[in-house]
Amino acid sequence: MRTERRTLLKFLGTAAVALWIGGASLAQPALAAEKVTVFAAASLKNALDAVDAEWKKESGKETTVSYAASSALAKQIESGAPADVFISADLAWMDYVSEKKLIKDDTRANLLGNRIVLVTGKKDAGPVDIKQGLDLKALLGDEKLAMGAVDSVPAGKYGKAALEKLGIWSSVEKNVAGAENVRAALLLVSKGEAPYGIVYQTDAAADKDVTIAGTFPEDSHPPIVYPIAITADSKNPDAAAYVDFVKSAKAAALFEAQGFTVLK
Repeated sequence: MRTERRTLLKFLGTAAVALWIGGASLAQPALAAEKVTVFAAASLKNALDAVDAEWKKESGKETTVSYAASSALAKQIESGAPADVFISADLAWMDYVSEKKLIKDDTRANLLGNRIVLVTGKKDAGPVDIKQGLDLKALLGDEKLAMGAVDSVPAGKYGKAALEKLGIWSSVEKNVAGAENVRAALLLVSKGEAPYGIVYQTDAAADKDVTIAGTFPEDSHPPIVYPIAITADSKNPDAAAYVDFVKSAKAAALFEAQGFTVLK
């Protein structure tokens, strides 16, 4: 009886070790397959979706992407939201997280450029020559000008800067409908809730229900730059490879297809 008990205990101990080893080996692929979590400016959606699909096809890896205003994403990262990569639509919000030591500065790079445009959903609207002293108020009447929130959303900040530089802001300030992000501003125009809006040219290209009425002069606002960086808290071993892919020639072609300028 005593011999049988020792044999049984030995068997159970061996089985437990085998299960532990087996469990550990099973856990490894799951760990390796952890998705790269990306926080990206809302205006990147169409282009970055295409880039991520190509990344998955080439590497077998996947991403989880949260699209929102860069301001909202930066604040979420500051609050401890788990992200591996941050792509902002302006330098200011990347500077913000950098100053708070929330990104790995040696991974930061300027990725893309863009333009801001005046869009409309009106089928009979003619082209608008956007220049100093444009009477945009006359085009709007009592209706709204859709923009990203001008105090926080990059597209809104660029738009306000351009309107101020051209001497237009004071006449239309009360008409502005500030949206939570640039895609929300685009939707207001697309759905006919605002006759005109200021968005990126890449957003206009992504919505068949709007047309570009005019393009803002590049010298009317600060340069539009999309920086990318890995977050300080990221432990994902695939984050660096993902950023390298986003900066690759293959990804560049996909960004350019959506109207972005790839920065070298």
